[in-house]
Amino acid sequence: MARPARRAAALGALSLALAGCAVGPSYKRPLVPVPERFYGDEREAQARSLADAPWWDVFDDPILKALIDEALRNGFDARRAAARVEEARARFGIARSQFYPAVDYEGTWQRGRANRFFDPTGATQTTWTADVGFSWELDLWGRIRRLNESARAQYLATEEGRRGVLLSLVSDVAVAYMELRELDEEREIATRTTAAFQDTYDLFSRRLEGGAASALETSRAEASLGQVAAEIPEIERAIVARENQINFLLGRNPQPIAREGPLMAVPPDVPPGLPSTLLERRPDIRQAEQLLIAANANVGVAKADFFPRLSLTGLFGGVSPDLGDLFSHNKVWNIGAGLAGPIFQGGRIKRNYEAVRAQWEQATIQYESATANAFGEVSRALVDRTKLVETERQRARTVAAYQEAVRLASLRYTSGLSAYFEVLEAQQQLFPAEIGLAQTRRDQLVAVVNLYRALGGGWQAEEKAQPPQSNSSSLQSRRPPSEVQKP
Repeated sequence: MARPARRAAALGALSLALAGCAVGPSYKRPLVPVPERFYGDEREAQARSLADAPWWDVFDDPILKALIDEALRNGFDARRAAARVEEARARFGIARSQFYPAVDYEGTWQRGRANRFFDPTGATQTTWTADVGFSWELDLWGRIRRLNESARAQYLATEEGRRGVLLSLVSDVAVAYMELRELDEEREIATRTTAAFQDTYDLFSRRLEGGAASALETSRAEASLGQVAAEIPEIERAIVARENQINFLLGRNPQPIAREGPLMAVPPDVPPGLPSTLLERRPDIRQAEQLLIAANANVGVAKADFFPRLSLTGLFGGVSPDLGDLFSHNKVWNIGAGLAGPIFQGGRIKRNYEAVRAQWEQATIQYESATANAFGEVSRALVDRTKLVETERQRARTVAAYQEAVRLASLRYTSGLSAYFEVLEAQQQLFPAEIGLAQTRRDQLVAVVNLYRALGGGWQAEEKAQPPQSNSSSLQSRRPPSEVQKP
């Protein structure tokens, strides 16, 4: 047995000597154009970024913080993303198992009579067998290593996908909550305006009964009242829809959403940071890069299929007619090596290699597309944030002017200098102006949320104050491996 053992040891040493050889290309991150500053941001680029802050510092509202925390713990998307990560982790473990020998056991019992041609006595025989065998593919060309690189990159891509889901979940809950609070303000404006028009209509009704007002004035007052009052049930429908949306994001059945106190203020300064750091922050870019690393490793796997595979096999056991003598007599063993390679496959291996190369090209394009889209989203969010400041200023100016117009029209009417039509007209113009101002202030907060999401917010937030538990921990720092492949 010494000589076969020496041969097996020699084959093992040969495989270790070739362990540094892995066919296929080594991964290199594609070069993508990175601007010096984000388009739409006129400030000098600086390292500090809104994305460095944890979400519980960005969204300074106790109720909103509680809603986001619950969504990260119980939301359907968060739980589904966590399950995908567990699946990818398990598949990575499956790929790693190919580095080790596969060891199996077998035991049999047989009883029968042999063919008289071979055994003239025709005696009945009993045979017990038990053996342990192993097989081990020697990774000469790096096929198994490439498979592991691919599985590891896919696992990390799934983790980045989970982080992207959580970031989107935080943003979606925040936007829905801000829209809900803005709808509350719209309902308050509509209720207040309806009460004002109701007083006007009651006034004209009494004047009409006393013969001091015309039916035209009363009809116009009633029409204005009905037009504004009709907005209240529509707003309430939208409120329930937003509450249901938030409940779904939180993974619970429909129920009222608590809210109290003033809505959070717009952050005065929202620096976007350096464009080059966006490649390390955005979960979708990091996910696209991991998928590109996996596709690059798959090219090596496909290329290794052109070469033969070397494997070692062995068996040790015993054969005996008596179970008690199974491990003391008639021991059997064997050890061997096998070399198997393709000769003619009808072009299958070549076409598979071409298909995998095409998948690598698609992954490269997807990575380039993700980076370009990321820069565009940041630019749009920055422009929204900047331009909405001026929009809010002008709409606040408009509301103030209409409020003054209503006051002056009322004074002119009580002084007998004008008809009440002027008051009605001013009130009718004030209502949509107030609604527009409320929506603009909501849009300012939404723009901050969109910028936080576009920048990959929370990518390295340290645990402070009241960090959430469970799934929300994925929004904390975890630097991605820039070079996963080590040929």
